[in-house]
Amino acid sequence: MTRTFYEISESLRMAFSQIYANKLRSMLTALGVIIGIVAVTLMGTAILGIDSGVESSLSGFGDDVLYVSRQPWRDVSDWWNLRNRPEINPNQAQMINDWIAAHPGSPLKLAVPAAETNMTIIRGAYRVNNITSYGTSADLGRIVKSDMKEGRFFSEIESRNASNVIVIGFDVADALFPNESPIGQTVRIRNQQFNVVGVAARQGSFLGLFSWDSQVFLPLDSFARLYPIRFANPEIRVQMDTSRQQEAEDELRGIMRRARRLSPEKKDNFDINSQQIIREQLDPIKKGIATAGLVITSLALFVGAIGIMNITYVSVKERTKEIGTRKALGARRRTILLQFLIEAVSICLLGGIGGLATAWTMAAVVGVLMPAFPLVFSLGLVLMGLVVSVFTGIFSGFAPAWSASKLDPVVALRYE
Repeated sequence: MTRTFYEISESLRMAFSQIYANKLRSMLTALGVIIGIVAVTLMGTAILGIDSGVESSLSGFGDDVLYVSRQPWRDVSDWWNLRNRPEINPNQAQMINDWIAAHPGSPLKLAVPAAETNMTIIRGAYRVNNITSYGTSADLGRIVKSDMKEGRFFSEIESRNASNVIVIGFDVADALFPNESPIGQTVRIRNQQFNVVGVAARQGSFLGLFSWDSQVFLPLDSFARLYPIRFANPEIRVQMDTSRQQEAEDELRGIMRRARRLSPEKKDNFDINSQQIIREQLDPIKKGIATAGLVITSLALFVGAIGIMNITYVSVKERTKEIGTRKALGARRRTILLQFLIEAVSICLLGGIGGLATAWTMAAVVGVLMPAFPLVFSLGLVLMGLVVSVFTGIFSGFAPAWSASKLDPVVALRYE
């Protein structure tokens, strides 16, 4: 054990002496490994960032919610069979709530109607265009997992009375009411004045595609005075027990079939969607990033491994006499093998550390320039980069190290 420890420590010392003595050569040799580690690390940060961005965005709007809508969220090949489906009637949310009240053990908890369109919101000289506007009930505040920065969500009485009240997102408040509180002030939508009762806390964006903070919420009947609900993608959001999701979907499907008067032989003329569909649709993106990263990483690491193997062979040739001398003095084949193998691994490991530092710097720069683009740099990626570097060093250094260990000391001593 002591001898093995001595051999490894001595091999490390000699490896770093050689690397230090040939700094430029070692740096150029490690360049392929650096590029490979940068590629694999950035690929990992992008995939982890997408996962993190999806989870944080979807959980903020309730990952325990089913969405009853006219069309499925997934791509379909028979869209012509779906285009004539009748719109969802938001009033059917009350039928679902009545069912829930009559069946206390139901996996369904609460149904909320919603309709959506884009509107222009004006306050004096300030204007924001194409703001996602929702008409809904006061119960939406119970299923949305977001806080209020100021004020409150509109009440059940305000909702039933179709009061002209509005809850605005963080960015809308910032654009319309710079440096002042919007609570108690009014905004205009078309020809209607709405009193601001609440401002939602900042929630960020969804993968940089759209912002959760550029939204407003109105009572459904107030919304209907501004825009016909049948043209506003009406839907019903139903909170459920996530541990009984399949049971909840089946129960909700039965309620909706009765509400829409579908006989047993007829197909559903609605769809029940969940946020899992969004996650599944993002899987091809993640697989594409992983595939592209794997190809680039493999090519870069292969080129780097060939370069390290070549330089290690050159090093063996340059130090043939030294190898012969060491063998003549009693060095074993294992000692020579370890010496050159550790040298190759050391170059790869230094390249891996350089690649990780480069990837971290690039991720930090992207985070500053594009804060909406999710990148997650984790300890797992660091460990993966170091392990890949070590295995690249073993792969590239074993053949020349093996040839060095097999040299005949007599022949090696006579080498010029």
